[in-house]
Amino acid sequence: MIKLGVNSVLFRDFDFATAVKHIALSGYDGVEISAIKGMCEHLDLDRWKDQASEIKSIVNNYGLEILSMEVASLDENRLMKAFEAGAEIGIPVINVGPGGKSGVEEDLNRSIEKLTLLSEKAEAFDVTLCAKAHIGNAIDNTPTTLRAIKEITSPAFGIDMDPSHIYRGNENPEEALAQVLSSVKHIHIRDCKGRSAGPGDIKNQACGRGDIDLLAYCKVMVDGNYSGPVCLEVIGANQHSLAEVSIIAAESYGYLNSCLKSLGARVAIS
Repeated sequence: MIKLGVNSVLFRDFDFATAVKHIALSGYDGVEISAIKGMCEHLDLDRWKDQASEIKSIVNNYGLEILSMEVASLDENRLMKAFEAGAEIGIPVINVGPGGKSGVEEDLNRSIEKLTLLSEKAEAFDVTLCAKAHIGNAIDNTPTTLRAIKEITSPAFGIDMDPSHIYRGNENPEEALAQVLSSVKHIHIRDCKGRSAGPGDIKNQACGRGDIDLLAYCKVMVDGNYSGPVCLEVIGANQHSLAEVSIIAAESYGYLNSCLKSLGARVAIS
Protein backbone atom coordinates (compact mmCIF):
# COMPACT_ATOMS: atom_id res chain seq x y z
CA MET A 1 0.00 0.00 0.00
CA ILE A 2 1.31 3.46 -0.94
CA LYS A 3 1.79 5.46 2.26
CA LEU A 4 0.56 9.03 2.49
CA GLY A 5 2.24 11.69 4.62
CA VAL A 6 2.52 15.42 5.18
CA ASN A 7 5.65 17.53 5.27
CA SER A 8 5.51 19.27 8.65
CA VAL A 9 6.47 22.56 6.96
CA LEU A 10 2.71 23.02 6.47
CA PHE A 11 2.57 23.42 10.28
CA ARG A 12 5.62 25.67 10.46
CA ASP A 13 3.97 28.04 12.97
CA PHE A 14 3.24 25.19 15.39
CA ASP A 15 5.34 22.72 17.36
CA PHE A 16 6.02 19.21 16.09
CA ALA A 17 3.60 17.53 18.49
CA THR A 18 0.76 19.75 17.28
CA ALA A 19 1.69 19.05 13.67
CA VAL A 20 1.76 15.28 14.17
CA LYS A 21 -1.54 15.28 16.08
CA HIS A 22 -3.36 17.06 13.26
CA ILE A 23 -1.66 15.04 10.53
CA ALA A 24 -2.87 11.89 12.29
CA LEU A 25 -6.40 13.30 12.72
CA SER A 26 -6.45 14.00 8.96
CA GLY A 27 -5.94 10.29 8.25
CA TYR A 28 -2.32 10.09 7.10
CA ASP A 29 0.05 7.18 7.60
CA GLY A 30 3.09 9.28 8.38
CA VAL A 31 4.95 12.56 8.43
CA GLU A 32 7.87 14.11 6.61
CA ILE A 33 9.78 16.06 9.23
CA SER A 34 10.99 19.47 8.13
CA ALA A 35 14.63 20.36 8.79
CA ILE A 36 14.69 23.35 6.43
CA LYS A 37 16.97 26.01 7.89
CA GLY A 38 15.40 29.45 7.87
CA MET A 39 11.92 28.11 7.10
CA CYS A 40 10.90 25.32 9.44
CA GLU A 41 13.13 23.25 11.71
CA HIS A 42 10.93 20.78 13.53
CA LEU A 43 14.17 18.79 13.44
CA ASP A 44 17.11 21.01 14.34
CA LEU A 45 20.09 19.19 12.88
CA ASP A 46 22.51 21.01 15.16
CA ARG A 47 20.89 19.38 18.19
CA TRP A 48 19.12 16.36 16.76
CA LYS A 49 20.48 14.05 19.46
CA ASP A 50 18.61 16.08 22.08
CA GLN A 51 15.39 15.78 20.07
CA ALA A 52 15.57 12.19 18.85
CA SER A 53 13.80 10.49 21.75
CA GLU A 54 11.00 13.05 21.89
CA ILE A 55 10.44 12.94 18.13
CA LYS A 56 10.15 9.15 18.14
CA SER A 57 7.80 9.26 21.12
CA ILE A 58 5.50 11.86 19.53
CA VAL A 59 5.20 9.94 16.28
CA ASN A 60 4.64 6.61 18.04
CA ASN A 61 1.97 8.11 20.32
CA TYR A 62 -0.12 9.05 17.28
CA GLY A 63 0.48 5.78 15.44
CA LEU A 64 2.39 7.37 12.57
CA GLU A 65 5.71 6.74 10.85
CA ILE A 66 8.41 9.22 9.88
CA LEU A 67 8.45 8.66 6.13
CA SER A 68 11.13 11.19 5.20
CA MET A 69 13.02 14.35 6.14
CA GLU A 70 13.37 17.51 4.07
CA VAL A 71 16.68 19.33 4.43
CA ALA A 72 16.54 21.17 1.07
CA SER A 73 20.18 22.33 1.29
CA LEU A 74 23.14 20.58 -0.33
CA ASP A 75 25.43 21.73 2.48
CA GLU A 76 27.57 18.69 3.26
CA ASN A 77 27.93 19.43 6.96
CA ARG A 78 24.15 19.63 7.41
CA LEU A 79 23.54 16.53 5.36
CA MET A 80 26.04 14.44 7.28
CA LYS A 81 24.07 15.34 10.41
CA ALA A 82 20.85 14.51 8.55
CA PHE A 83 22.17 11.09 7.53
CA GLU A 84 23.23 10.36 11.09
CA ALA A 85 19.89 11.54 12.47
CA GLY A 86 18.01 9.54 9.86
CA ALA A 87 19.88 6.37 10.76
CA GLU A 88 19.27 6.84 14.49
CA ILE A 89 15.63 8.01 14.41
CA GLY A 90 14.59 5.71 11.57
CA ILE A 91 14.03 8.16 8.72
CA PRO A 92 14.69 6.34 5.44
CA VAL A 93 14.64 9.23 2.93
CA ILE A 94 16.42 12.60 3.04
CA ASN A 95 15.11 15.14 0.50
CA VAL A 96 17.10 18.01 -0.99
CA GLY A 97 16.91 20.46 -3.85
CA PRO A 98 19.45 20.23 -6.69
CA GLY A 99 20.79 23.76 -6.37
CA GLY A 100 22.36 25.77 -9.17
CA LYS A 101 20.64 27.77 -11.90
CA SER A 102 18.47 26.52 -14.71
CA GLY A 103 20.10 26.38 -18.13
CA VAL A 104 23.67 26.73 -16.83
CA GLU A 105 25.70 23.70 -17.91
CA GLU A 106 28.39 24.25 -15.30
CA ASP A 107 25.77 24.35 -12.57
CA LEU A 108 24.18 21.13 -13.80
CA ASN A 109 27.54 19.38 -13.80
CA ARG A 110 28.28 20.71 -10.32
CA SER A 111 24.88 19.62 -9.02
CA ILE A 112 25.30 16.09 -10.36
CA GLU A 113 28.82 15.86 -8.94
CA LYS A 114 27.63 17.05 -5.54
CA LEU A 115 24.66 14.66 -5.48
CA THR A 116 26.98 11.81 -6.48
CA LEU A 117 29.35 12.54 -3.59
CA LEU A 118 26.56 12.98 -1.05
CA SER A 119 24.75 9.82 -2.18
CA GLU A 120 27.92 7.82 -1.68
CA LYS A 121 28.17 9.23 1.85
CA ALA A 122 24.51 8.35 2.50
CA GLU A 123 25.23 4.69 1.72
CA ALA A 124 27.16 4.29 4.98
CA PHE A 125 24.06 5.30 6.96
CA ASP A 126 21.62 3.12 5.00
CA VAL A 127 19.48 6.11 4.05
CA THR A 128 18.42 7.35 0.62
CA LEU A 129 19.19 10.84 -0.67
CA CYS A 130 16.51 12.14 -3.02
CA ALA A 131 16.55 15.26 -5.20
CA LYS A 132 13.77 16.67 -7.35
CA ALA A 133 13.46 18.75 -10.47
CA HIS A 134 12.91 22.27 -9.16
CA ILE A 135 11.96 25.34 -11.17
CA GLY A 136 14.92 27.70 -11.49
CA ASN A 137 17.48 25.10 -10.37
CA ALA A 138 20.06 23.23 -12.43
CA ILE A 139 17.87 20.10 -12.49
CA ASP A 140 14.53 21.58 -13.48
CA ASN A 141 12.78 19.26 -15.92
CA THR A 142 12.58 15.72 -17.24
CA PRO A 143 15.68 15.85 -19.51
CA THR A 144 17.92 17.12 -16.71
CA THR A 145 16.39 14.59 -14.30
CA LEU A 146 17.14 11.78 -16.75
CA ARG A 147 20.71 13.01 -17.03
CA ALA A 148 21.09 12.89 -13.24
CA ILE A 149 19.65 9.38 -13.17
CA LYS A 150 22.12 8.26 -15.81
CA GLU A 151 25.19 9.79 -14.16
CA ILE A 152 24.50 9.13 -10.47
CA THR A 153 24.95 5.40 -9.95
CA SER A 154 24.88 5.16 -6.15
CA PRO A 155 22.10 2.87 -4.85
CA ALA A 156 21.50 5.48 -2.14
CA PHE A 157 20.31 8.06 -4.70
CA GLY A 158 16.74 8.50 -5.85
CA ILE A 159 14.41 10.99 -7.47
CA ASP A 160 11.84 12.93 -5.47
CA MET A 161 9.17 13.61 -8.08
CA ASP A 162 7.04 16.72 -7.52
CA PRO A 163 4.22 17.20 -10.06
CA SER A 164 3.84 20.89 -9.17
CA HIS A 165 7.34 21.84 -10.33
CA ILE A 166 6.94 19.74 -13.48
CA TYR A 167 3.55 21.25 -14.30
CA ARG A 168 4.75 24.80 -13.69
CA GLY A 169 7.69 23.99 -15.97
CA ASN A 170 5.22 23.41 -18.84
CA GLU A 171 5.35 19.62 -18.82
CA ASN A 172 2.54 17.17 -18.12
CA PRO A 173 3.42 15.49 -14.81
CA GLU A 174 1.87 12.13 -15.62
CA GLU A 175 3.94 11.89 -18.81
CA ALA A 176 7.10 13.00 -17.02
CA LEU A 177 6.58 10.56 -14.15
CA ALA A 178 6.35 7.61 -16.52
CA GLN A 179 9.82 8.43 -17.87
CA VAL A 180 11.58 8.51 -14.49
CA LEU A 181 9.46 6.27 -12.24
CA SER A 182 11.98 3.44 -12.06
CA SER A 183 14.31 5.80 -10.15
CA VAL A 184 11.66 7.55 -8.03
CA LYS A 185 11.97 6.80 -4.30
CA HIS A 186 9.88 9.65 -2.90
CA ILE A 187 7.05 11.86 -4.14
CA HIS A 188 6.30 15.38 -2.95
CA ILE A 189 2.80 16.26 -4.01
CA ARG A 190 0.62 19.35 -4.20
CA ASP A 191 -1.68 21.03 -6.70
CA CYS A 192 -1.49 24.49 -8.25
CA LYS A 193 -3.46 26.95 -10.36
CA GLY A 194 -1.82 27.81 -13.65
CA ARG A 195 1.82 27.49 -14.67
CA SER A 196 3.32 30.41 -12.74
CA ALA A 197 6.81 30.19 -11.24
CA GLY A 198 5.58 30.03 -7.64
CA PRO A 199 3.26 27.45 -6.06
CA GLY A 200 0.58 30.03 -5.23
CA ASP A 201 -1.71 30.43 -2.25
CA ILE A 202 -1.80 27.48 0.13
CA LYS A 203 -5.50 26.87 -0.50
CA ASN A 204 -4.76 26.20 -4.18
CA GLN A 205 -1.95 23.80 -3.26
CA ALA A 206 -4.52 21.47 -1.69
CA CYS A 207 -4.76 18.35 -3.85
CA GLY A 208 -7.81 18.52 -6.10
CA ARG A 209 -8.19 22.30 -6.10
CA GLY A 210 -5.75 23.10 -8.88
CA ASP A 211 -5.17 22.29 -12.53
CA ILE A 212 -2.88 19.26 -12.30
CA ASP A 213 -4.39 15.93 -13.34
CA LEU A 214 -3.42 14.21 -10.10
CA LEU A 215 -5.65 11.20 -10.78
CA ALA A 216 -3.68 10.50 -13.96
CA TYR A 217 -0.46 11.05 -11.97
CA CYS A 218 -1.60 8.54 -9.35
CA LYS A 219 -2.49 6.05 -12.08
CA VAL A 220 1.07 6.17 -13.43
CA MET A 221 2.33 5.55 -9.88
CA VAL A 222 0.09 2.54 -9.42
CA ASP A 223 0.59 1.09 -12.90
CA GLY A 224 4.36 1.36 -12.38
CA ASN A 225 4.17 -0.40 -8.97
CA TYR A 226 5.52 2.60 -7.06
CA SER A 227 5.59 1.79 -3.35
CA GLY A 228 7.45 4.72 -1.74
CA PRO A 229 6.11 7.62 0.33
CA VAL A 230 3.78 10.27 -1.11
CA CYS A 231 4.04 13.39 1.05
CA LEU A 232 1.99 16.56 0.76
CA GLU A 233 4.34 19.54 0.65
CA VAL A 234 2.59 22.90 0.97
CA ILE A 235 4.86 25.95 1.01
CA GLY A 236 4.02 29.40 2.31
CA ALA A 237 1.84 28.42 5.25
CA ASN A 238 3.10 31.11 7.60
CA GLN A 239 0.67 33.24 9.63
CA HIS A 240 -2.19 30.84 8.96
CA SER A 241 -4.37 29.41 11.70
CA LEU A 242 -4.18 25.81 12.85
CA ALA A 243 -7.66 25.31 11.41
CA GLU A 244 -6.58 26.60 7.99
CA VAL A 245 -3.53 24.36 7.63
CA SER A 246 -5.38 21.35 9.04
CA ILE A 247 -8.12 21.81 6.44
CA ILE A 248 -5.50 21.78 3.67
CA ALA A 249 -4.03 18.56 5.07
CA ALA A 250 -7.39 16.83 5.55
CA GLU A 251 -8.81 17.85 2.19
CA SER A 252 -5.67 16.65 0.39
CA TYR A 253 -5.77 13.33 2.21
CA GLY A 254 -9.39 12.78 1.20
CA TYR A 255 -8.61 13.50 -2.43
CA LEU A 256 -5.43 11.42 -2.66
CA ASN A 257 -6.84 8.53 -0.67
CA SER A 258 -9.90 8.43 -2.92
CA CYS A 259 -7.77 8.50 -6.08
CA LEU A 260 -5.53 5.69 -4.84
CA LYS A 261 -8.45 3.61 -3.54
CA SER A 262 -10.13 3.84 -6.93
CA LEU A 263 -6.90 2.49 -8.43
CA GLY A 264 -6.64 -0.36 -5.93
CA ALA A 265 -3.58 1.09 -4.16
CA ARG A 266 -5.21 1.89 -0.81
CA VAL A 267 -7.52 -0.20 1.32
CA ALA A 268 -10.22 0.87 3.74
CA ILE A 269 -8.99 1.03 7.33
CA SER A 270 -11.36 -0.75 9.71
